[in-house]
Amino acid sequence: MLWSGLAAAGAALWLCVLALPWQPWRGRERLEPVPAEDAADISLEDVTVLIPARDEATVIGDTLAALGSQGRGLRAVLVDDRSGDDTAEVALQAAPEGIVLDVQAGAPLSEGWTGKLWALEQGRRRIETPLTLLLDADITLRPGMLRALLAKRAETGAALVSIMAALRMRGGWEKLLLPAFIFFFRLLYPFHLSNGPGRQVAASAGGCVLVETAVLVQIGGFEAIRGALIDDCALARAVKDAGHRTWIGVSRGAESHRDYPTLGAVWRMVARTAYTQLLYSPVLLLLCTLLMALMFWAPIAGLGGPLAAQVASGVGLVGMTLCYLPTVRYYRLFSAWALTMPLIGTLYLAMTWHSALRHWGGRRSEWKGRVYGREPGGDRAA
Repeated sequence: MLWSGLAAAGAALWLCVLALPWQPWRGRERLEPVPAEDAADISLEDVTVLIPARDEATVIGDTLAALGSQGRGLRAVLVDDRSGDDTAEVALQAAPEGIVLDVQAGAPLSEGWTGKLWALEQGRRRIETPLTLLLDADITLRPGMLRALLAKRAETGAALVSIMAALRMRGGWEKLLLPAFIFFFRLLYPFHLSNGPGRQVAASAGGCVLVETAVLVQIGGFEAIRGALIDDCALARAVKDAGHRTWIGVSRGAESHRDYPTLGAVWRMVARTAYTQLLYSPVLLLLCTLLMALMFWAPIAGLGGPLAAQVASGVGLVGMTLCYLPTVRYYRLFSAWALTMPLIGTLYLAMTWHSALRHWGGRRSEWKGRVYGREPGGDRAA
């Protein structure tokens, strides 16, 4: 009876996900490049690309080279955030013709700021164009991607348009865990709801964000969210609270070249903000654990129970697979990867608990050689 009840609860949860009217599992919010026959015909004089870069010498060249294919008149500001490598030198050498590149040496991290936001704020002060494209140093844009962002802004009237870049999915751990990172993000922050006029949900993907420069000024710049670890969603929230609309979608036209070749590499990336997603709440952590146990473990455990439990488990496993399959297919992976969700869920739950344990030990987050304490005012550089 117990196994039947647990398996039925797990199946019900997956059926609820499938039945949600905003269908976060489908990934309908997509934006692909709109290439022109000749990029020289596309004027981008109203846009400045703002790139925060810390120890990005291995990828920054590709990122800048890709900007050269977007159009003419594009400006770029790169803030070298106290890099220990030759990021600035590589950037200056790699800048394509037609791109006006301004490389700025970042100041020491100011108290109460996260590193990326401090770099962005320094660069923001140098921008004079009506539009700003926030671009991570490891992301390359395919030809026509910036044009597509501009078109989506005009279509929706959104002050902020962002796309979740396609993560690198070459190695086994990347194929196993990174599509699920995007899948879980869409469950937590349903894109359809975020793109609507309501303010209940606000989501953005910080790797590629087109935003009106005047709106950044209106919200008080990045100082308004200076201590945020999930800075992209915090920015979307600030823009929405200021009375503007936002839009977020996925795309294969923006690609991250950051590699996560091992389980440890993915683990560190996820654990950096996993407990932050739960608002540092032990109650939410326990609730998350219960839900994930029902959704990922109960359908497996029920297979060894009575017939009723086996039927419920089968329904749960089918529902689980149907929910994840669109994400796997969108990123052009074998459909069989959708069958790995019980393992994926287990690993992500373990990463979340590791994130919580680290927070309870006084380390709110760690990234790029910087350790952030429990409170924003306690952040410190390591």
